[in-house]
Amino acid sequence: MSERPESWQAAFDLIRTRGYERREEPFTLASGQLSHDYIDGKFAIDTGERLTVVSRACADLATMTGIEYDAVGGLTMGADPLAHGIAMVAGKAWFSVRKEQKQRGREQWIEGTRIEPGMRVLLVDDVISTGGSTEIAFDRVVAAGAVVTGVIPMVDRGDVAAGRFARRNVPFAALVTYRDLGIEPVRDV
Repeated sequence: MSERPESWQAAFDLIRTRGYERREEPFTLASGQLSHDYIDGKFAIDTGERLTVVSRACADLATMTGIEYDAVGGLTMGADPLAHGIAMVAGKAWFSVRKEQKQRGREQWIEGTRIEPGMRVLLVDDVISTGGSTEIAFDRVVAAGAVVTGVIPMVDRGDVAAGRFARRNVPFAALVTYRDLGIEPVRDV
């Protein structure tokens, strides 16, 4: 991304210094691939102050890229802190997509704001490898009648997710990419 919001550098510094770790022993990513580059997005934004810095940068990125939305969320647990933070700094509603349908009460898939037909939503996640988790959230909110107007991960570990959402005609803009961090990208599996 050539243009970045003014708030980007402070967010990047937090992600790089608190969220990134190079490991000698490789570990397995959600996609099943091995990597020596560990990114702990939740640790990078583990205080209100740090969450606010990164959330502001994500909200600014949405504005810069023309993504308009009424609510922000994604698949629990990766998206939850960022969705709450962006909702707070941008004055929007938040939601969280469950991994399993709730078995009592309203038996919902989506918690937080009530998704209504035509509602514009921004999907977020802390770290995206291939976009599979975000695609699950996409399918759930679309089934509820929402219109996904954009996807903004805090960190994108490759180019796979951008292609996945481009095929769905959904704008995709990562706050921080593997290129910014100088790490190897994940591959399409």
